[in-house]
Amino acid sequence: MPPILRRLFLSIIIISLFMPLSLAQASPSRQEVIGTEQAQALLEKLTPEERVGQLFLVTFSGPEAAISSATGAQIYDLIVNYHVGGVVLTAANDNFVGFDQTLVIAQSLTDQLQRDEYVGSQTPQINPDTDETYQPAYIPLFIGVSQDGDGFPYDQILNGLTALPSQMALGATWSTDLSNQVGNVLGRELAGLGFNLLLGPSLDVLEVPPSESGGDLGVRTFGGDPFWVGALGQAYITGVHEGSSGKIVVAAKHFPGFGGSDRLPEEEVATVLSSLEQLKQIDLAPFFAVTGNAPDTASMTDALIVSHIRYQGFQGNIRATTRPVSFDPQAFSQLISLPEFDSWRQNGGVMISDNLGSRAVRRFYDPSGQTFNGPLVARDAFLAGNDLLYLDNFLSSGDEDVYASYIRTLTFFAQKYREDPAFAQRVDQSVLRILSLKYKIYGDSFSISGSLPNPAILDAIGISSQVTFNIAQQAATLISPSPDELNIAIPSPPGRNEPIIFISDTRVFQQCTNCRQQYSLDVDALKNAVIRLYSGSGQVIPSNLSSYTFQDLLDMLTSGPGELQIENDLKSAAWIVFAMDTVTSDVPSSLALRQFLDQRPDLIQGKHIIVFSLSEPYALDATDISKLSAYYALYSRSSSFIEIAARILFHEIQPSGHLPVSVPGIGYEILEATSPDPNQVIHLYQDIPTSTPPEETQTPIPTSTSLRVGDYISLITGIILDHNGNQVPDGTIVRFSLYHNAENVATQVVENQTMQGLARASLLVDQSGEINISAESGSATSSDVLTFEIPPEATTPTPLPSTHTATPSLTPTSLPTETPTATPQATIIPINPPDQRNIGFGDWLIALIATVMISGVNYWLLSLKNGLRWAVRAALIPLIGGMITYTYLAVNLPGSASMMQRMGTWGVFLVAIIGAVVGASAVWIWQVLEVRRVKIAQG
Repeated sequence: MPPILRRLFLSIIIISLFMPLSLAQASPSRQEVIGTEQAQALLEKLTPEERVGQLFLVTFSGPEAAISSATGAQIYDLIVNYHVGGVVLTAANDNFVGFDQTLVIAQSLTDQLQRDEYVGSQTPQINPDTDETYQPAYIPLFIGVSQDGDGFPYDQILNGLTALPSQMALGATWSTDLSNQVGNVLGRELAGLGFNLLLGPSLDVLEVPPSESGGDLGVRTFGGDPFWVGALGQAYITGVHEGSSGKIVVAAKHFPGFGGSDRLPEEEVATVLSSLEQLKQIDLAPFFAVTGNAPDTASMTDALIVSHIRYQGFQGNIRATTRPVSFDPQAFSQLISLPEFDSWRQNGGVMISDNLGSRAVRRFYDPSGQTFNGPLVARDAFLAGNDLLYLDNFLSSGDEDVYASYIRTLTFFAQKYREDPAFAQRVDQSVLRILSLKYKIYGDSFSISGSLPNPAILDAIGISSQVTFNIAQQAATLISPSPDELNIAIPSPPGRNEPIIFISDTRVFQQCTNCRQQYSLDVDALKNAVIRLYSGSGQVIPSNLSSYTFQDLLDMLTSGPGELQIENDLKSAAWIVFAMDTVTSDVPSSLALRQFLDQRPDLIQGKHIIVFSLSEPYALDATDISKLSAYYALYSRSSSFIEIAARILFHEIQPSGHLPVSVPGIGYEILEATSPDPNQVIHLYQDIPTSTPPEETQTPIPTSTSLRVGDYISLITGIILDHNGNQVPDGTIVRFSLYHNAENVATQVVENQTMQGLARASLLVDQSGEINISAESGSATSSDVLTFEIPPEATTPTPLPSTHTATPSLTPTSLPTETPTATPQATIIPINPPDQRNIGFGDWLIALIATVMISGVNYWLLSLKNGLRWAVRAALIPLIGGMITYTYLAVNLPGSASMMQRMGTWGVFLVAIIGAVVGASAVWIWQVLEVRRVKIAQG
């Protein structure tokens, strides 16, 4: 063979063989690899201004982003000339209008924002560093919004979208399926409007509700049990990703946990007395569940919003100068280096600062509130570890407006990028994460068409009210008294001729400054629901019903007796029904119910006093609750929840929800409620491959499996229930005890943790005779007893079955309050499960040697008989055949895994040989057919 052909032949061999090797050794998914590679390639093309711009999420005023409007010109300039990475739209900044135009204008605004970014990428600019003209890169904006549920004040878009419930309402259902449905609706509707960043959900654990300080998040939390907050959060995030078809970035908040705080995160930097260990067990547990411990990528949050909060047990002795975690590099790094967060960060997780212009941050930097240096505040937050910096109300001292402060901060960052290599490196790391995240939602390339919302989708928004109604029905909770006591106190609903007075905590809000006023709850909402449902059947007479507001009640209490009509109606009423919202000193009228119960006992004697809490359920104390006939929690105030209140009042439905947070007024503790119910019998079965758990009986029938001394007995419990009839949280300790010959003292005790309500264990049969095995968990000490008769013989102990197999994360589902009639068949833990066999360098070398040998032999044989042309074919085609079969194994196609498990490297050698032989045979067949064709042609 001529030297040039020999070199060409060897080059082809090397190139074709290394390609499958790279496929075999790749660990991230193809989409992640492409996104990271393209992000890196794009990053290298960006100027310093473009890079630092990607770090910022900014806000602006008004519903327009066009250069032709005054406020629109400012955000246009920030996008086009300063290359900000994203914007956040809020009601406070008048980004939305009401009432029936809310959705149309919102979609138009997101469309215009993305078009502004595209226009900026089409106009050449001057690089201030080099004075050279360059073409800016087109990078779609993040357009974010916070939509926590339950309308004003927790939602930003107050009209047009489906009225979704609060997170606490979801917590009261204890249903991950319903949480997923809400996330799905929200993701679909926000994506339809053009949003691609959701600032939520809250994963705070409200373990101990605060006193009357009003410093908690209210219903903006799933509850007080860390496991359930994490499980519901996983389902919610999955729903958002699925509903938006992966087009929305989810940023869970308020990391590392705000549940134990006594101040709102936007008002003041709060101090929490939690150690790092306590944080890991309570506050951080839900964040673990959606980062490193997430069962799949769909339930994994894309980002975390870092709250302005400090922890005395974690950061040391707190002083006025102690930085919150969001500004403390050491504390930030210590948290993020935890294994769960470290793995998530390695896979591209992004950290977003909470609002850097909030009152809390201003008060931390200057308690007097006189000075504020925006560029330095942003720098501190960035160097602490935040990737994206959220700026709202970010007005620095001496600046004319927020727009000027933005420009000064962006310019400061660009200058520091040029002057400080360490800062530049830190910027590049964060920008790479941000770009990778944008590629994740937009695919392999950025296009203007892919970032714009579809106007036709507007007709499909706001039509999912059935989801909310289902949640309202399953969330409604009877707080006090017990169901049995309630049936005695109120055996029947209101009678036809009994007067009913409805008193509602009605509050006024506006979608924007110039928008018309709306009401969080219409004064007649509950009365009208009763009339609509029950007047047609003659159960009520509308003239016997009257409605008032909490402000009317407060006016009565302060004006003196006998002066207002409400007092006369209260005297004649047989039923007084309250619809109570959040109780806070910031809204004096919200205190009217408590004042009424305290000051006017004469108006409540002999009447049925019913209270429906439309917000957090712990606002009333024990004395207040003792004066009520019934106290219910609804957790939300949309029309679906008001309808459920009416149906409960008339005994049409019975509340089925359970409190997801502690309520001190009735002595309800959430961690006790989610512990094992002491009144249950824990069912216990032998966990063997051929057994099916029997029906739930007090004593299961012993299996016929023969056991001998030295064997291990594998055991599994039935589903262990908590006090509310739900499965206990994962990680609940279960103790398995083995007794000999009816002795009272256990000779073996093994503890294990539950997963999806079930616990497993293995106990050693260490002597002959009768053995009995039971289980207990917490205060649940009654269980089935498994009895076995062991023959008197000794054997060598068999290996202990592994209890640490890779088990997929199981999502808890809502269980009925009754004890289940059957326990699902146990999943058996395999003994010594085989390890996954991966293709390595040695396998590639074996395949290379085998393929080259056959190619070489084939080349030699055909070169002697048919010349160089057929010799080259004889070498290449076996090479291709061998590499095709090797690649089949390398990319783990069907059947390859089992072959690798059975044969290992010899399997690779055999497969490569087969592929090469098939290729060689194909060459010979081709050559024979070609000779025959030539002979026929010659005649």
